[in-house]
Amino acid sequence: MLKTFSIGGVHPHENKLSAHQPIITAEVPAKAVILLGQHIGAPAKPVVAKGDVVKVGTRIAEPAGFVSAAIHSSVSGKVAKIDTIVDASGYAKPAIFIDVEGDEWEETIDRSTTLVKECELSAEEIVKKIADAGIVGLGGACFPTQVKLCPPPSFKAECVIINAVECEPYLTADHQLMLEHAEEIMVGVSILMKAVKVNKAFIGIENNKPDAIELMTKVASSYAGIEVVPLKVKYPQGGEKQLIDAITKRQVASGALPISTGAVVQNVGTAFAVYEAVQKNKPLFERVITVTGKSVAKPSNFLARIGTPMKQLIDACGGLPEDTGKVIGGGPMMGKALVNIEVPTAKGSSGILIMNQKEAKRGEAQTCIRCAKCVSACPMGLEPYLLGALSENGDFETMEKERIMDCIECGSCQFTCPANRPLLDYCRLGKGKVGAMIRARQAKNNEYGK
Repeated sequence: MLKTFSIGGVHPHENKLSAHQPIITAEVPAKAVILLGQHIGAPAKPVVAKGDVVKVGTRIAEPAGFVSAAIHSSVSGKVAKIDTIVDASGYAKPAIFIDVEGDEWEETIDRSTTLVKECELSAEEIVKKIADAGIVGLGGACFPTQVKLCPPPSFKAECVIINAVECEPYLTADHQLMLEHAEEIMVGVSILMKAVKVNKAFIGIENNKPDAIELMTKVASSYAGIEVVPLKVKYPQGGEKQLIDAITKRQVASGALPISTGAVVQNVGTAFAVYEAVQKNKPLFERVITVTGKSVAKPSNFLARIGTPMKQLIDACGGLPEDTGKVIGGGPMMGKALVNIEVPTAKGSSGILIMNQKEAKRGEAQTCIRCAKCVSACPMGLEPYLLGALSENGDFETMEKERIMDCIECGSCQFTCPANRPLLDYCRLGKGKVGAMIRARQAKNNEYGK
């Protein structure tokens, strides 16, 4: 019996159109636009100015707080300006604009493909190297990796869990990465185990990727303490709390940190980036991105430099199809529609989905029919119909009591709703408002020294 998480979940069509497409190295852009806020927490602070010359791998921004991450240039050339650009969220955000000249890399980066297995560094040295390389979670949340590897003293890590689930429909970047870089990923996993001082790691892979399960199991057999766990296909199994439940059968309590279960969860792409950072001195300035859609001429997986305009990757797949209805940054369940396709790729850009007009058209929202399908589907055990109504009516105090901050914004509720209610939109809106209320309350308490 295959393992899976215990509460809720849905089964959207997989549509893995770009599966088994080899990773293509995307062309270096003529101009790169590198956002300063590519992670959860404080945006990075620029350490370059207009006119500065940079190489591939040069640090161009430093962390601006405990929860923040360094940012490195993905290109060589000259800093044209520091300005704002509309990012995938649709808001103008600060960024460093670089005019590209050549492709000159920092000499410290080992560009060879030789596998480096041994890591003599201490746990503290590993964490520092990961922080210096600007590694963040590549599963979408973009949490700075060094912070996750240093849990509060009251918690003790017991195992590392690697999220190789890729449950979001259409996306295949992680799947292809495993097929092409299994050995490097295993070294990355063993480095993560050393960093958090545990001797056990689990790699969760859904069983719609049998070739990846077979290859990763074979490679893992020569690495101590690493076990590949095949999982039943169910969305959103890639959610941190759902994956911990599926693999360890431990649930994260409401408001608690995932580390409270003893698990440190990292994405499989992050494990590969950790290998490159620690063993090859390579900062995080490129990642694998899926570009896909039913009308796309050639759905593909690209290794693209951070800051590449999304239009360039779309053009490399044959351009925008005539029947394009929407372009989504990410997948169809959790991704967001882009306001334009000049948006630059960032560390969290896992995919670009081009939906045709038929797919992109939303059904007209009807009155809730009280069927409770959204309640059955919610993997966090919430009542989305109620949260949606509270958000619509601006009752954010009650939303907080009804645990809106536990919502993982997976979209399972909206996916199941026969009345086409925009439940995810309302939950996102309410979660943002409640989060702001909580932060304001904390700031006020700190001010009064409570």
